[in-house]
Amino acid sequence: MPPRNKAAKNNIQDGALPQQQDCYEGERLIHVLKSIRRGIESARALAGNSLPEKVWLKQQFAIGVNDVTRVLERMAAIIDEGSTAQSPFVRLQAILLAADCNPKWLTKHLPTLAKSRKVPLIIVKDDKKGSLRLGELVKLKTAVAIGVKARGSAINQIMEEILDGDEPNQRALLQVQ
Repeated sequence: MPPRNKAAKNNIQDGALPQQQDCYEGERLIHVLKSIRRGIESARALAGNSLPEKVWLKQQFAIGVNDVTRVLERMAAIIDEGSTAQSPFVRLQAILLAADCNPKWLTKHLPTLAKSRKVPLIIVKDDKKGSLRLGELVKLKTAVAIGVKARGSAINQIMEEILDGDEPNQRALLQVQ
């Protein structure tokens, strides 16, 4: 059996999240969440009111640790940069993960799983209110993890800007409409 990296083992046992993910807090977090909220409202307005809001939200997002894990597991693992195998299942554009999850072991598998599928992970830190903030986005009391499904909507365009490091702006919403 090959020797293991003791620091990495302790990191996983402690439930600490790896440092490679993007972490949002403070004013930056407020700005990003408002942008996503505007994207949700814009995409909902474009879709019309044919579906109940909760059903429509489930089409746009994987909500909760179990749902995010299920979608990630159905996505094909990306072994090398050259493979472009298309999966018949839904792909996630990004995952929003609350840093205040307790116990930490509930979400310790998500960073590794997301990395293997090349899905960016955004950590939401807000003085133990990250799960409340994520819950507000999807009309729930709390949400520890939310996966943004790649559907080509205003939400996806705003997430793309966030992932590229650009500040989401109103022009993105107008271009989609």
